[in-house]
Amino acid sequence: MRKTREVLRLHFELHLGQRQIARSACLSQSTVHDYLERFTAAGLVWPLPSEMTEPELESALFPPATKPLEMAGARPLPDFAHLHDELQRYKHTTLQLLWEEYRAANPDGYGYSRFCYHYQQWRSQRDVVMRQQHRAGEKLFVDWAGAKIPIHSRDSDAVHEAPLFVAVLGASNYTYAEACWSQDMGCWIGAHVRTFEFMGGLPELVVPDNTRTGVSRACRYEPDLNPTYQEMAMHYGVGVLPARVRKPRDKAKVEVGVQIVQRWIVAALRHRKFFSLQELNLAIAELLAKLNQRPFRKREGSRVALLAEIDRPALRPLPKERFDLSVWSPATVNIDYHIQFERSFYSVPYQLVRQVVEVDSGSDRDLPQRHARGLACSFAQTVRGGDQPRSSSQVAPCALGLAALAHGAVGKQRRRPHRRSNRQDHGIVSASGDGLPLVPWHHSPGATLSGTTGGSRR
Repeated sequence: MRKTREVLRLHFELHLGQRQIARSACLSQSTVHDYLERFTAAGLVWPLPSEMTEPELESALFPPATKPLEMAGARPLPDFAHLHDELQRYKHTTLQLLWEEYRAANPDGYGYSRFCYHYQQWRSQRDVVMRQQHRAGEKLFVDWAGAKIPIHSRDSDAVHEAPLFVAVLGASNYTYAEACWSQDMGCWIGAHVRTFEFMGGLPELVVPDNTRTGVSRACRYEPDLNPTYQEMAMHYGVGVLPARVRKPRDKAKVEVGVQIVQRWIVAALRHRKFFSLQELNLAIAELLAKLNQRPFRKREGSRVALLAEIDRPALRPLPKERFDLSVWSPATVNIDYHIQFERSFYSVPYQLVRQVVEVDSGSDRDLPQRHARGLACSFAQTVRGGDQPRSSSQVAPCALGLAALAHGAVGKQRRRPHRRSNRQDHGIVSASGDGLPLVPWHHSPGATLSGTTGGSRR
């Protein structure tokens, strides 16, 4: 705030000179002289009206100057929106190139430095970001880091680049990182499981990127999650909220977390040579503990302290059993309403003839849990040298689940698949154990199916 009123009071009431006023108000003499000249040019008289406020006095003495860009005969301005779009669309485009194109179209236009200045001014007014508020235990942000750590072979000169998985809690910034052998589905799901165990609880939402192992079809409003990823989320009772495509600020927490992990972990291991993934993850775990215990620079506490104070009480407890990974395999239902999987035949509802189904070919789970959402169907072992099944007296029911992509009036449906089992003591299930809607098919009483809608095959 300018000391305009104080300068005027010292001049008109105490009749001090400009030098004395400058020393009293801690201003330069030229500033005092400028204030008095502006007061005279504005046509004001002392004492000022009692209703005149400080902003009104400021606007009377210092009227907003007309910008050079608005003056008559000003140089033509470029289309900043078009420039910004060009820079975003083509990664090799530079301001130097755009300025040369601008000068070619406007020979009397601005020079390069002024051109960049006006563009930065326009961008600063446009690039406004809303501050995100993170509730305790609400969101866990996950992503793959761009940097990779080499793993060397003991027997040869082969080197494998191991990607780095990073997860960050929104409220406390508590960070988890581990090296994986690849970015496939097994590593993606396994990293999530170990992250939940490292955090000691479950958040409400998981915010991933649009990686293929997490999202089958990216969409701004209704993205299709990978079926296996969705099964994992249902097992742990968490929601999955993928970030929008090309919107890294939707997961800014993990973007910063990736940067911190690359600086404090990847860079710290640059001189070490690893020969196994386990050895690498042990080294990462040591540095990760130091990172989470490191005090913040601009606030009190550390990530560990905030986890215990904010996030840990709000996290939900882990389930008693870990998630067992499922692997989905496509199969086509033959005209005899059987599918072939791993040299075995399985009967399915006859309404699925000639349609594509998906089979869970993953590891075995606890049978009662699987059966609660599965499909009871008959199992026939393939006879070597032929495709004839066993006799009906040897047929045993199995817990093979099917995910049918039904067409026509039924529409697109997602069904929980399950793998076959050799157990003989389970029967038919008539409804979903999780309260899921029944399939709108008129199937025979010998087979009952339940599932959810939506999703797509991996």
